[in-house]
Order: sequence, then C-alpha cells, then structure tokens
Amino acid sequence: MVGYVLANFLIYAGVNAFTPGPGNILALNTVTNYGWGKGKPLFFGIFAGYYVVQIICALFVYGVGAFLPDALQVMKYIGAAYILWLAVHIAAGRPEISEDQGSASFLKGFLLQFVNIKIYMFGITALTGFITPYSTALWLLVAVEILIATLGTMATFTWIGGGLLIQKFYISHYRIINILLSLTLLECIWSILGL
Repeated sequence: MVGYVLANFLIYAGVNAFTPGPGNILALNTVTNYGWGKGKPLFFGIFAGYYVVQIICALFVYGVGAFLPDALQVMKYIGAAYILWLAVHIAAGRPEISEDQGSASFLKGFLLQFVNIKIYMFGITALTGFITPYSTALWLLVAVEILIATLGTMATFTWIGGGLLIQKFYISHYRIINILLSLTLLECIWSILGL
C-alpha cells in the first residue's frame, strides 16, 4: 500500500512540476529571449522563491494538523478536487507562451512564486493527500516540500535547457501530451481517496 501511494505521489509531483506553469513558462520565455547568461538572475529567483513557498506550505499544513487535525481530512478532498480541476484544465489546455519579454531580474522570479497559486496547491495537496495520512511530523513535511521544490527546480531547468526545442515539441503534440498527463492525474485522485 505504501509503495502504491509513493508511486502516485511521484506521478503527481512529476506531472505538476514538469507541466507548463507560470515559472516554467517565464523561464522558457526568458531563455529564448535573453539566453542563459542574462536570464540567470530570474532563474535563481524562481528557484529561491519555490523553496521558500514550499516551506511555508509545510508550516501551514503542520499548523493545521496540530491545531485542527480534522481539517486535514477535509483538505484531502479539497486536494483531490484540485487535482481533478488540474486534470481537466490540462486536458483542455492549449499552449500559452507569453510574449511579454519583461526583465530578467532575481526579484521578478522570486516574487512570481509568491503569487503562483499552482505551487501552493501543489505543496499542500501533496502533503494532505499523500503524507499526512501516515505522518504529520514537521521534519517529514518540510523534507517532502524540499523534495517538491527540488523537483520543481529540475523541471524549470528542463524548460530552460530545452528552450525552443521543448516549446516546439509541446506545441506540436500538446493535445496527446495533455490527455496523457490528465489521465495520470486521475490515477492520483484514486490513490488519495483510497478508492
């Protein structure tokens, strides 16, 4: 059972980290417009912001678990609903590459993560859906969120490294990729709800 839940956690985390989101799209757009050298401050801002937001998520879930333990059960269903919304959104989505070239600053990348609802939902759902049913230890919640932030950083590096290559591949094959990603997320819902 734990192996099944762990496998679904990794699927959920992989899909969430590697699919297009504000950080990945901004990084892709920045590298195609500015290159690696000029884009580095923004990229490192994205990475730093990701870690800070995920630690905030761990502290939030820990606090809710300590003071309102029954709320974690409710949050599990909210998380499952979010994953369902994400699956539908991904399946029906089209590529949206921003034309806004903006600037490549550390602060822009860092602050983006504080308004990036996707990563808040990602972190909270991962904890309440896959981790807190087994443990609410603060060290474990923080460790999982650091793992999530590391996966997110790896995903953003992938988008940076792929540059236009990923953009062209995704744009050419987005429909089938999105449907496959959505189906894997439906399996994650099954795991969270114990169906």
